[in-house]
Amino acid sequence: MKTDLRLQFPDRRHYELRFQSLFDTGRAYAFECDATGCVNLDTLSDRAKLNYLYARSVIGREFSVPQVKRRPQAH
Repeated sequence: MKTDLRLQFPDRRHYELRFQSLFDTGRAYAFECDATGCVNLDTLSDRAKLNYLYARSVIGREFSVPQVKRRPQAH
C-alpha cells in the first residue's frame, strides 16, 4: 500500500506560526507551520532557527503566545 506523503505532511505554506511583540505592534516573527502549529526546524535557515528559538524562549516577556494563522492565497 502506497502512502500519500501530502496527507502525512500537509502543505506548510498555507499556515504560519506568528509571535507578536507585546510592546511593538509592528514587530513579529512568523514561521511556516502546519495547521497544528508544528514548525519543521530542518527547513529553516540558521538565522530563522535562531529567531524561532529566541521567540519561543521569551514568550510572555517580549512576545505573546504564538498563534497559527492561515496565509493569504496567492492568485
